Amino acid sequence: MRRLALACLLATALGVAAAGADAPWWRDAVFYEVFVRSFQDSNGDGKGDLAGLIDRLDYLNDGDPATTDDLGITALWLMPIMESPSYHGYDTVDHTKVDAEYGTVEDFARLVDEAHRRGIRVIVDLVLNHTSILHPWFFASLSRTSSFRDWYVWSDTDPGYAGPWGQPVWHARGGSFYYGLFWSGMPDLNLRNLDVTARLYEAARTWLVDRDVDGFRLDAARHLIEDGIAQEDTQATRDWLGTFRAAVAGWAPEAYVVGEVWSEPETIAKYAGDGIDQGFEFSLADAILSGVRDGSAPRIRDALTRVLRAYPDGTFATFLSNHDQDRTMSRLLGNVARAKLAAAILLTLPGTPFLYYGEEIGMTGTKPDERIRAPMQWTDGAGGGFTAGTPWEPFQPDAALRTVREQSDDPGSLLSQYRRYTRLRAAHAALRTGSTALVDAGAPSLLGYARVLAGDAVLVLHNVSPVAQDAAVRASSLAPGYYLARDLVGTRLPVFVAVRDDGSVTGPPLRIEPYGSLVFRLTRP
Repeated sequence: MRRLALACLLATALGVAAAGADAPWWRDAVFYEVFVRSFQDSNGDGKGDLAGLIDRLDYLNDGDPATTDDLGITALWLMPIMESPSYHGYDTVDHTKVDAEYGTVEDFARLVDEAHRRGIRVIVDLVLNHTSILHPWFFASLSRTSSFRDWYVWSDTDPGYAGPWGQPVWHARGGSFYYGLFWSGMPDLNLRNLDVTARLYEAARTWLVDRDVDGFRLDAARHLIEDGIAQEDTQATRDWLGTFRAAVAGWAPEAYVVGEVWSEPETIAKYAGDGIDQGFEFSLADAILSGVRDGSAPRIRDALTRVLRAYPDGTFATFLSNHDQDRTMSRLLGNVARAKLAAAILLTLPGTPFLYYGEEIGMTGTKPDERIRAPMQWTDGAGGGFTAGTPWEPFQPDAALRTVREQSDDPGSLLSQYRRYTRLRAAHAALRTGSTALVDAGAPSLLGYARVLAGDAVLVLHNVSPVAQDAAVRASSLAPGYYLARDLVGTRLPVFVAVRDDGSVTGPPLRIEPYGSLVFRLTRP
């Protein structure tokens, strides 16, 4: 018998309070971020649309829990679908209109109905910080005497300071200067103006009440209200978000609000649970990808330790990459084994996981932004199963090698790995809402943690190395006695492990293959 090693809260594996019993729906969800323009074209114009997305919903979740050939997604985040002059939609000209390139309000209603019928929630991107320079409000504000002048941030003289990352933020127009954090084509709204706030509230209520969405992703949430040269994380921003979140709860008590607060955990945590329900955990995402790429388990462990210290339980959203970052497979240098491991880590961690469309088949892409938002690769061929016309953006050069068709029936594919782990997460509440304790697995290249909820304990071990590793787990806080360990992702037969009075654990050898994972459920016999 080989000595194992494990440091965690497994002493409470039996009898711990059911912390997740009354958890909101988004604590149980697995989200999928969709850029509608790039997902599926239904009319041959080369641009994805709502009707195309509806046609592909069964790929995400067919609504039948008995099937295993869908991705097991339970929530969708739609990047901006509001009317906009830009391909990306983050400079809206109307917060309530569906962009005609994507379809109609009726198409959106059908999408929500079809998604809900399959058990998929839907949230939409809501851009509160700024509008397009072509927005009617901005045109009206150009006049110094207009009642709309104060709807944006104007100055008669150039204040002269730059933005948080050194960018110009004051832009000349008509002898005055307006503030636009991201660029001159996106003037910032003045959210101190009650009329502006009222109109944004009307838009939010329209989507929640009239169109039955399940919540919002808030773009640029840390930049809403500036205080002179303080352009990030002002108290006024957090106060505004708190009031907005309360209004959302009044219209739709179960609605979810997740925010883009691109910062460190300690800063994001100031927003979570108050102005927003969760913030995206950027530092953890970077640590997972760089740790898997470089074979550094301590890098991931340190980041997770920091995250668990910073947030109230579960009030963060996890991801690997998104529409603003180089794609996961590119960051992992095209290595499928590493991508499988990153998926296993993401889907067994605490928090609410978000997948970026195409990540599950290993789509590649590096900036500029259009290249990381290229069309979904369904099949090989000219249109890639995405369109009968010419795609709005060319496919990636390796598109034919990374398609849904190629991977769908291959149990060893990256797509199958994602399907396997979304179902694993769905089957075990401890993986969704359980507490988390880091585990000493006995080797520098092994990452270990335990997820515990009520009488359910799941032990997770990952090997970030290209070489097989033997785990040596020590459990200083596990109650002495015998546990039955059931393999949840492999073919190992159930085995007994014994915990001694000194915390040492004995049992059969635990060898973890290169870039492999072991997931065990521990129960009292």
